[in-house]
Amino acid sequence: MSADSFAMDLFDAVVLLRDLPTSQEEVGDAQRRVGDWGAKRPHLRVQLAVDEPPGTTRAGYDLLLEHPEGGTVALSAEVDDGIPWLVDHSTHWAASCVLSVDGKGLPVAAALSTIRALGARDRQLHERLVDHRILLSELEKDMRPVTPEEARRAADEFRRRRGLTGRAQTLRWLAETGMSEDAFWSHVRTQGLIARVRERFAGEPARRRLAEHPEEFTVRHAVWVIGPDADELGALLDGPVPGFHARALAALPGSPASGRRGMRLQAAVALTPELPEPLRALPEQASAGPVPYDGGYLAGVVHEVVPPDPEAPEVLEAARDAAFQAWLDERRRTSEVRWFWL
Repeated sequence: MSADSFAMDLFDAVVLLRDLPTSQEEVGDAQRRVGDWGAKRPHLRVQLAVDEPPGTTRAGYDLLLEHPEGGTVALSAEVDDGIPWLVDHSTHWAASCVLSVDGKGLPVAAALSTIRALGARDRQLHERLVDHRILLSELEKDMRPVTPEEARRAADEFRRRRGLTGRAQTLRWLAETGMSEDAFWSHVRTQGLIARVRERFAGEPARRRLAEHPEEFTVRHAVWVIGPDADELGALLDGPVPGFHARALAALPGSPASGRRGMRLQAAVALTPELPEPLRALPEQASAGPVPYDGGYLAGVVHEVVPPDPEAPEVLEAARDAAFQAWLDERRRTSEVRWFWL
């Protein structure tokens, strides 16, 4: 690309930047306009940096263009009284973002709100933040506001996942996690819109996921023990599978017949992916272990395997969620992710 060509691009970029709407409600429109403009000039690798300062209704923009000889040119413009927001902040545009996905930033405030909403440490925090930015990009394609019913369902799901049974308990939880009531409802409205994206995978996508991966939706009745001593766990497997549960109960700490310590007995009737990995492929009346697991060893049995009912609402709901998660995993895998703070 010649210097003259880049100079023309700069001229056009300034015209575009000065013409962008400055209302925070119209940021989505500004992003679409810049996206359309950049799509015609892929050599520039255009990025739009957006500033939405709290307490105002205005938005500021920076336009980032790749220079033909390397590096990045940043353009700022302020059409009203004042100075460009980047100069006003006196810092790099990315300082306000935790990360970007495909050139779109996730602001620190939004990231912190998401972290607070989790309410606990999360091993997959980085992936969740990337997913949140991907979903925000999806929401920009559908500007319809969340409905009261969508918000209500999202609030109910928020409380259900955290065991919050009433307003007083919810307010205590918010106070403990440092999340304001306004931030809670903002998060709920966003989750209501994300649920709208998830619903795209109901119906045919869910049925296709069920047909292609039936093992994900098979229900297994399983019993297992986790403990520090492989030999002790191996002894529990000596005998018929139906008697495993009774043998494990007798071996638990505190039982009259046992002096063993550090053993944990668990039982579940659950979808196969929700069980410990050593039990997921077992047929009925089969056992596994002892095998290394969770810092110790695991021994367990599967009593019953129930194939999925393709018409059961709970199965179709699980298949919808699995199809949605598979799409999100693929989007994350193929996106260009840049971290600025973490």
